Amino acid sequence: MKYHKLKKVLPDFRYEKSFWKRGYYVIGVDEVGRGALAGPLTVGAVCFNNIFLNSVNEIEKLGINDSKKLSAAKREILAKIIKSSALGHATVSINPAIINRVGIVKATQMAIRGSIKKLINKLANSVINRQRNSNYFLLLDAFYVKYIKNIGLKNQLAIVKGDQKSISIAAASIIAKVERDHTMIKLDHKYPIYLWKRNKGYGTKRHIKAIKKFGKSTLHRDLFLRKIK
Repeated sequence: MKYHKLKKVLPDFRYEKSFWKRGYYVIGVDEVGRGALAGPLTVGAVCFNNIFLNSVNEIEKLGINDSKKLSAAKREILAKIIKSSALGHATVSINPAIINRVGIVKATQMAIRGSIKKLINKLANSVINRQRNSNYFLLLDAFYVKYIKNIGLKNQLAIVKGDQKSISIAAASIIAKVERDHTMIKLDHKYPIYLWKRNKGYGTKRHIKAIKKFGKSTLHRDLFLRKIK
């Protein structure tokens, strides 16, 4: 019996195209670091626009995908291409102190709102987009977010596994992942005992072992450590 290898399906612009046709500026949003034991939560926001892209097809051929499915080297390369090709991009990080105070859900919502606000301000002040009443549409990974200024729930689409389906969401996850990884590598120099350069703050066996041996740092998330004895 012959087995045929399934073709790898990558994110594309299928969602974006439907909203571009309706005149929207489409913003893809995604977070990284939500499940980490230490370090910040980072959200990326990316706005591609078919009018200003040299070639939509060329972008789709780059291999942009969920950041977790890419090597660190590939993410670095794609992050640079995304930033140079997109109409605009932004990242916002929420530090562990705030996460400890408000919880991971509210912290995630804060970061999403902040990244969108930051990106829209960039777009509004750019030479390309001087329209005061520009219409924005959000593509998010899995869930909707209330109370985003100038963008209601009707201008959002939550896509399950969106970072594996939409290039805009996947691109947002890539720039957020690269940003957060750089932060964790820098923090590793301050707290080398936790091996953050390797685990990026996630709960690997060696990270948990280090926490049990040396205790937590100021950059650990208290709520996430309660199950670690």
